[in-house]
Amino acid sequence: MDDFHTSQPIFVQIRQRLIEMILRGAAAEGDALPSVRQIAGDLSVNPLTVTKAFEALVDIGVVEKRRGLGMFVKTGARAELLAHERDKFLREDWPRIAAQIAALELDVATLLAKIPTPAPAQEADQK
Repeated sequence: MDDFHTSQPIFVQIRQRLIEMILRGAAAEGDALPSVRQIAGDLSVNPLTVTKAFEALVDIGVVEKRRGLGMFVKTGARAELLAHERDKFLREDWPRIAAQIAALELDVATLLAKIPTPAPAQEADQK
């Protein structure tokens, strides 16, 4: 069983995981994505749930179905997803976050001071 939470439908959570794979480059443009059966088996979910997640990615134009071959990341998918996810964040998440910041009377300096520093990049193995 996987660590799904109850605040969102499972297909939305699977879609988000696929989006994250594409954004971080784990699935590059032109790459095949894992099959519906593979994901359903790995996550112990109904294959129709996984299909619904894939259909959502097809609908926004970042994944294409190749008959008999599976689902593939389309050319330009990463840029399209960045634009889509940024717009979604600004429309759906940011107003709520901004309201909470205002309600807590936080200032920009305090917020910026709390931004976590990214972990240092791992050095490449040397010969």
